[in-house]
Amino acid sequence: MQLLDDQSIILSMKNEKVQKKQNTRDILIRVGTEILTEKGFTNTGIEEILKRVNVPKGSFYHYFKSKEAFGEAVIEHYAAYFSDKLDRLLTDTQHKPLQRLRNFVEEAKAGMQRYDFKRGCLVGNLGQELGAVNDNYRHLLENVFLIWQEKVATCLREAQSRDELSAQADCEQLAAFFWIGWEGAILRAKLVRSTQPLELFAAQFFSLFES
Repeated sequence: MQLLDDQSIILSMKNEKVQKKQNTRDILIRVGTEILTEKGFTNTGIEEILKRVNVPKGSFYHYFKSKEAFGEAVIEHYAAYFSDKLDRLLTDTQHKPLQRLRNFVEEAKAGMQRYDFKRGCLVGNLGQELGAVNDNYRHLLENVFLIWQEKVATCLREAQSRDELSAQADCEQLAAFFWIGWEGAILRAKLVRSTQPLELFAAQFFSLFES
């Protein structure tokens, strides 16, 4: 009986250690997401992130093999968060499909204002910064865009089925056009610190569906 009790204690201690390590890793990713979204990958030092989380300087490599691996984890975290956001907005049956996309625009405008136009889109930011110099990031970021693009295409196909959109419309091409233009509008909004570029793009995009 004593042996079983000792084994249970050891197993419990191991589980607590694993859980603590996972919790610290998750916090590093969350804080890294915030900082990288504002400052970019190159301008963000590991020490800055560790200091924010109050983790010892030498501990980073207990959680990530390299800064590049950390960047990949941050991108995956942000992509999952944003996919959940798109699912929430674009599958909201309380609104018609095109209104759901308009609601996404309005929520994005409010988010940029909330952070004083300093954050924008992490995937778009890193795509501009790293897409031409790091193939691993380039493929990862493009795949994220393709996932988001398909979510918009699905919403547009539903709009098409409800006669909000012409039966001849190419929903895949329209979804690709949306993200290409939207990311450019996000960049411009950061530069001018105004939602006007987002409003202009949205107005032109939705005008495509007016009869």
